[in-house]
Amino acid sequence: MARYSKKAQDKVERAMRERKSGTLKSGRAGKKVTSRKQAIAIGLSEARRAGGKVPPAKRSASSKKK
Repeated sequence: MARYSKKAQDKVERAMRERKSGTLKSGRAGKKVTSRKQAIAIGLSEARRAGGKVPPAKRSASSKKK
């Protein structure tokens, strides 16, 4: 069974293309994204918001303490 939906694949692909062309911006600051990992994370985040089938995001160490 597939872990990621077609919608998720499309979102990540779009984010990677934007990163390569230098037009992908991050969050509120709107800084240019140059990291490959960050581009993938942005694509997956957009896919989650759009209702695509994506595994839940990993929780950070600081949020586990609470």
